[in-house]
Amino acid sequence: MDVKELLNKYKDGKITEEQAISALKAKPFEDLGFAKPDYHRHLRQGENEVIYGEGKTAAQIAGIVQNMTAHGIKNILITRVSPEKYAEISDSINAVYYDTARIAVANPENVERIGSVAIVSGGTSDIPVCEEAAVTLEVLGNNVSRIYDVGVSGLHRLLARLDALNAADVIIAVAGMEGALASVVGGLADCPVIAVPTSVGYGANFEGLSALLAMLNSCASGVSAVNIDNGFGAGYLASMINKAVNGRGRTRA
Repeated sequence: MDVKELLNKYKDGKITEEQAISALKAKPFEDLGFAKPDYHRHLRQGENEVIYGEGKTAAQIAGIVQNMTAHGIKNILITRVSPEKYAEISDSINAVYYDTARIAVANPENVERIGSVAIVSGGTSDIPVCEEAAVTLEVLGNNVSRIYDVGVSGLHRLLARLDALNAADVIIAVAGMEGALASVVGGLADCPVIAVPTSVGYGANFEGLSALLAMLNSCASGVSAVNIDNGFGAGYLASMINKAVNGRGRTRA
C-alpha cells in the first residue's frame, strides 16, 4: 500500500493505529534470491522501480513483476525486452508490448499526461531509441511530440518544425553518425536539450562513440548527453525536468 494512501486511511478512520503501524513495519524490499524489488522507489524518487529486461531470464522477469503486482504496483516498465522473451512472459503477467521500443508495461493503467517533451531524430534508423524514450515518457505521464528524420543533411526539415521545438518544455535529440543534431537543436531551443548518441553509422562511428564525443563537446549551451542508445535514460530524465517545470516535481519540506 502506498504510504500516502495508508496515512489517509488512518486519518479517515478506515484503519486502526495498530494496522497502520503493522503496515509501516513491512520491509521496503523483498529478497527473492535473484532480485530485491524496491517497493519504496516511488516514495523516494516519484516513480516505480523499472526492470531492465536484458540479461534476465523470462522466469526472473515474470517473478519480479508478480511480486511487485502483489504489492499493488501499476505501470511497471520493463525495458530491453526482445519479442521472443515477451512471448515467454506474456501468459504469466498482464502487460502490453511496444515492439519498436522493446518495452513491456505490466499492469498498464491510464495516467494524466502533462507538459510537452519533443523527441527529435536524425534519421529513421534512430527511431527505436526514440521510441524507448517516448514510451518511457508516456507511461510516466508526459505529453510527447515525435519529430523524426530531420537530421542535419536536410536542415530545412528541422526548421519546418520550429513551432514544435518552441512549444517543448524539454527536447530529446537522438542521432548517430557525427551526432551534430544535438548542437543544432541546442542552438535553436530555449529549453534543456538531452542528447542521445546512437550506434547508427559507418565504421568510424565506432558504434556511437563518435556521436557521443561530439555531443559531449557541443558548443550549444543547455545540452547534456546520456549514454549511447540510452533512450530510457533520456526519457526518464526528461520526465523529471518536465514535471518540475509543470509543477509536478517533488514537494520539499
